[in-house]
Amino acid sequence: QTKTGIALLYDEVSENAYDIRLKLTKEVLTIQKQDVICVSGSDHSANHRTVTLRRQPVGGLGLSIKGGAEHKVPVVISKIFKDQAAEQTGMLFIGDAIIQVNGINVESATHEEVVHLLRNAGDEVTITVQYLREAPSFLKLPLGSPGPSSDHSSGTSSPLFDSGLHLNGNSTNTAPSSPSSPIANEPKYEKRWLDTLSVPLSMARISRYKTGTDKLRSNAFEVLALDGVSTGILQFYTAQESADWLRAMSTNISDLTLQNMKMANKCCSPSDQVIHMGWVNERLEGTDSSQLYRFKFLALKGSSFYIFSTPPVSTLDWVRAEKIYNLCEVLFKIHKLWLADDCWLQANLYLGIHQDFDLEDQRPYCFSVMVGHGKSHYFNVELGSELAVWEKSFQRAIFLEVQRTGSKTYMCSWQGDALCFTVDFALGFTCFDSKTKNVLWRFKFSQLKGSSDDGKTRVKLLFQNLDTKQIETKELEFQDLTAVLHCIHSFIAAKVASVDPVFIDSQSIARKYMYSN
Repeated sequence: QTKTGIALLYDEVSENAYDIRLKLTKEVLTIQKQDVICVSGSDHSANHRTVTLRRQPVGGLGLSIKGGAEHKVPVVISKIFKDQAAEQTGMLFIGDAIIQVNGINVESATHEEVVHLLRNAGDEVTITVQYLREAPSFLKLPLGSPGPSSDHSSGTSSPLFDSGLHLNGNSTNTAPSSPSSPIANEPKYEKRWLDTLSVPLSMARISRYKTGTDKLRSNAFEVLALDGVSTGILQFYTAQESADWLRAMSTNISDLTLQNMKMANKCCSPSDQVIHMGWVNERLEGTDSSQLYRFKFLALKGSSFYIFSTPPVSTLDWVRAEKIYNLCEVLFKIHKLWLADDCWLQANLYLGIHQDFDLEDQRPYCFSVMVGHGKSHYFNVELGSELAVWEKSFQRAIFLEVQRTGSKTYMCSWQGDALCFTVDFALGFTCFDSKTKNVLWRFKFSQLKGSSDDGKTRVKLLFQNLDTKQIETKELEFQDLTAVLHCIHSFIAAKVASVDPVFIDSQSIARKYMYSN
């Protein structure tokens, strides 16, 4: 998507926001700030402009000012009146900070001090100005269009003085003054939007939250490039604008990620393809609130689920993951969906595998990936659409891996005997003696009627005998019971999907959410 619009850049230190313009292309987000530039003639001072104004009997200097040292901002020109002295110079613009008045430095002057100087400066006033590129939004300066503004009003009230210096002041000259006008060889200036920062969107990430916390920024978010360069806090005037920009940027980032996946897959065998990858936030357990969440980059590739601190950009990076798990032995679970402003849906998709999670955090799109030895990773994403994609991608990656692998065998024991337990996509469940290889029992997936476990090492599997219709209980002990239970779930889900894919789709809570929206 391509998009252009006005936003604010919020400074968390000063708590001020500044007007900016955003330009979004398929690959780059560009931040622009307004500045005054010399477009013709000789410009001896690129930053400062010195202008002589002749006070007119009607209209005076033809400008208004806001700000002052008492507000911790310079005094700036807030209005320029059409066909009056300030506009006729062609060198003054709304947003110009006044640096000097008749040679007197006023950078640290209060509003009233500057008003007094300008009103009592006589018929000719020489002012030096510099465009204030980061004018705080509380000044409520109209952005206007490039070129000297003819705005007659700022359009909104301001908490600051807006002193109109179009009044005559203390002029003693009753004869009409010649108007202020640009001299032929004087430089010509224009106000333009200039690029100040360009952020590549490939592998970029977005955050709507204050760093490491659950505190959602109001109508605002931050975009961070792969190298960590940040746009700063981009703030929008309405929730709708914020949502539109968030979706547009997320779409472009996703499209670029898909391109990166296609490039990576050209170098990978058919059995080792990247199914999906992208940024998430991981909630860290047992840490202080300032480090509650941390960015992680997840990838589903071949037989494995990867967790990275930074995205893999080369083939070697794939072996440098923080964690790597076999896809058959993980379980994806959605925890939260934001269905309406005040309505949460907490989803328990997989009954029978118990996992305690504190769901008191305020992030709406949450999922966990449960791994071996009872451990889990808890993640959140920025959009409901991202959650739906992760759910579908995990499902697809796990099903593909089950079909590729065909079977998984685990060492186990019962009553002191060393046994092997095999889950097979075609045959179901088989248990055999690890030494003699003699098959002790075998059941199809459809014969499994229930199970229970002690949460540690022991599981009871309840099978129905096809001949007697009686339930037979088989007890086994495993070193990593969780991995085995996840593997059983993966194989059964893949079997059901191969027979009835519509049923699997009907169980997708995230996709139900997406279709309803």
